[in-house]
Amino acid sequence: MDQLRAIRYFVKVVESGSFTRAAEHFRVPPSSLSRRVADLEAQLGATLLKRSTRVVKLTEIGHSYYTSVRSLLSQLEATDEAVSQYQSKPMGHLRISSMVGFGENMLLPLMDTFSELYPDIVLDITLSDSLTVLERDDIDLAIRGGFAPDERVIATKLMGNEFMPVASPAYLAKMGTPTHPLELAQHKGIYFRTPQGPTPWICELEDRWQDVSAPAAAISNAGRWLVHKAEQGEGILMLPRWVLQPYLDKGSLLPLQLSPSLRTTPNPGLGIYLLYQKTHYQVPKVKVAIDFLTAHSKSWQAT
Repeated sequence: MDQLRAIRYFVKVVESGSFTRAAEHFRVPPSSLSRRVADLEAQLGATLLKRSTRVVKLTEIGHSYYTSVRSLLSQLEATDEAVSQYQSKPMGHLRISSMVGFGENMLLPLMDTFSELYPDIVLDITLSDSLTVLERDDIDLAIRGGFAPDERVIATKLMGNEFMPVASPAYLAKMGTPTHPLELAQHKGIYFRTPQGPTPWICELEDRWQDVSAPAAAISNAGRWLVHKAEQGEGILMLPRWVLQPYLDKGSLLPLQLSPSLRTTPNPGLGIYLLYQKTHYQVPKVKVAIDFLTAHSKSWQAT
């Protein structure tokens, strides 16, 4: 039995949820693909898939086996691509996933320059605030905010991502300028929603972290809409400085100086990270993208 082919068939069945769709992908008869997967199970002495007329599901041991072999296949594919393109110019599809705000404001304008430098690379960029698993989602590079992830990937910090409170001059003229976090209860808050929920406003009072969030006036993951509402004087907004800097520069939003300072998490070191698998760095298209973004991160860190 060609075990590697059987493993590829098994992985595709899991990811497509169907023997028929997997067979269509490999352009082989469904019966042939099903037989090879059955042979794999027989060789392993374990049932990997629960089959029914409608669905195909992993067994408990099947899930463990899938996780292991998917990682191995990903490394093998990266190694094959690196060997085949050894000392060749960067080319092919480069799949990047970035969180929406960073993608729109920072990444996409920069990638125009990247395309000029590497015209044989086809950029395939997805903007999403959902968590990304590089192997599962077939992504070469991911850009995410927060803390360095625990998964088995390389995480390079591109820039800080600390949030800061701001409000419009009109809002402050009408509602007053708060100087202590407990005063925020008398104000209105505009909140950015992450995949884990709206970002809270917290600070350290009496040696413990307390939630001092103002009553909500608006909540959304649409950063530009939230900034617009803040500019219109509808409340206090907390977003990262790199988002707010253009509005601070033109004076449509003003920073608030609260003591003790306001945070969105008690953990220090929030950042924006470039995530990639170690083995993929040898692939020319991935390597030049990582080097390009890392080089430009110095200018981002300076802002």
